[in-house]
Amino acid sequence: MDNSAAGEHSGKNRIRRVVIAGGGTAGWVAAAALSTKLGELLDITLVESDAIGTVGVGEATIPPLRTFHHLLGIDEQAFMRATQATAKLGIAFENWGREGERYIHSFGKTGTSAWMCDFHHFWLRGKEMGFDSEFGEFCVEHQAAEAGRFATGPKSPLNFAYHLDATRYAAFLRTISEKHGVTRVEGKICDVRQNAHSGDIESLLLEGGEEIAGDLFIDCSGFRGLLIEKALGSGFEDWTHWLPSDSAVPLQTRATGPAMPYTRSIAESAGWRWRIPLQERVGNGLVYSSQYLSDEDATALLLERVDGEPLTDPRVIRFTTGRRKAAWKNNCIALGLASGFIEPLESTSIHLIVTGIVRLMQLFPFTGVESSLQEEYNRQTRVEMEDIRDFIVLHYHVNQREGDAFWDHCRQMAIPDSLAQRIELFRERAHAYQNNDELFRVDSWVQVMLGQGLQPESCHPVTQMMTRQEMQQLQTGLRARVAQSVNALPEHHAFIRQYCHAGDPVSA
Repeated sequence: MDNSAAGEHSGKNRIRRVVIAGGGTAGWVAAAALSTKLGELLDITLVESDAIGTVGVGEATIPPLRTFHHLLGIDEQAFMRATQATAKLGIAFENWGREGERYIHSFGKTGTSAWMCDFHHFWLRGKEMGFDSEFGEFCVEHQAAEAGRFATGPKSPLNFAYHLDATRYAAFLRTISEKHGVTRVEGKICDVRQNAHSGDIESLLLEGGEEIAGDLFIDCSGFRGLLIEKALGSGFEDWTHWLPSDSAVPLQTRATGPAMPYTRSIAESAGWRWRIPLQERVGNGLVYSSQYLSDEDATALLLERVDGEPLTDPRVIRFTTGRRKAAWKNNCIALGLASGFIEPLESTSIHLIVTGIVRLMQLFPFTGVESSLQEEYNRQTRVEMEDIRDFIVLHYHVNQREGDAFWDHCRQMAIPDSLAQRIELFRERAHAYQNNDELFRVDSWVQVMLGQGLQPESCHPVTQMMTRQEMQQLQTGLRARVAQSVNALPEHHAFIRQYCHAGDPVSA
């Protein structure tokens, strides 16, 4: 990638006018972050059209969103009330290893580790000794999820995330953004005007004739990539050969019972189905490969499987898994779907928006766009997305669902070398690791690999130094502490009702 012209041209120009192209979750996350933390240094304009719908189905999150909210000074109760949010302690994976099997990828830490090896080595040694325990028995979040219990506050031991209404979340962030000086312009972008010499974007032309000029542009235009791809031609790295699902059908239904504090992910013959409980309704959907399942059959399957009265009509969304070759090109940074897409299996979509805008604030080109800033931003973005990609591919590749053409393909397909090495390390030595700045922890990798049926051939030899009595004492003590913590928690639905009940009815 040659950024010399862009750097030479824009390095002399101070960056003050930031234009965000598109609203939705990505646009308003960017606007809220920039205006809250850098608002005194920037003039921020967000352009969106009410005539253009948003995907709006990213309703499950992961724990780092709480850190982002703390950074912005967001009141948790107000946020949860505004977005009809519930708590999420993890994801229950059903039928992923084999039909009828189930495991939970929780957000907690399991057991207690030694400096030489992690807890799962001791658990595996315990299995060899004849202790027939489940790995999740030693994790507070796992057991709280199973029991339907939850609380947050200074004394709560839980690491958690949220289920939320994505459309309401964007509206909530819009209020914060406008309070901090963001100008929203209604309009549909019909042309992107560029500098003839450098290729930098100079302005956006709207259908009504208005022209929005800026120094730096953030592309939140969704899959279209109106700025980063159509105008600047960033290029796209396609990961379909590793992640063959290319379609989704979302559907909202009325809640039929108390919300449990976890997402459900249920494997189907050619993909998987999600169930995300909010306060007054449930978000459902089916992710699938159109090569193995027709749109009509996918929609019929989803309608057959869901509980509760449908509140929306099912619609098919097409996507291609992969990433832009350059998330930052010239004076444009792509966020959200405009920067690429990794399917929502581990609820990373909103997280990638947040890390993208935080990364931009850390590398912000106040004195002009320089190639060194772009290269570092793009490097970090690439590594982050590749690490997440590998974790998602793991779920598909390590399966024993023999007889389903889709799952047979996933089990037999070639996988990235980086993932193949992780799998072999775990299979041979039960070794799991977390790279620097990698999102998913050792606990996450272990829970999924064990849950999918990947059985290590051996564990760390240091565990052989533990006697049977010591192993029994360890497991008994850990179980007791977990049970004590879980039993002290209220029921999830009761806590949500008193802590942040939205209080307004669901409308279709």
